[in-house]
Amino acid sequence: MRDLQTDILVLATMEMAKRKEGSAFAPAEVVRWLYPNDWEHFMEEEMEAVCWLFQQGFLEIRQGGIPVDPNFLTEEPVTLIIK
Repeated sequence: MRDLQTDILVLATMEMAKRKEGSAFAPAEVVRWLYPNDWEHFMEEEMEAVCWLFQQGFLEIRQGGIPVDPNFLTEEPVTLIIK
């Protein structure tokens, strides 16, 4: 089992949030930044990291600009913003 507290995608997601300075960004931006050639293979792990960060109270997840709980995500793309 992954230790999400020290997971590279968790750390990279928080670094991206810091760099975006309060602006929303897509989870795919994080994996494209780390794995530019095969980022698609890491989206499931990135979403696990995003959900963990949401549960810890670090990130807000939005769909269509509206905050949502990751348990109720639809197929619509999400954006992230640091709390």
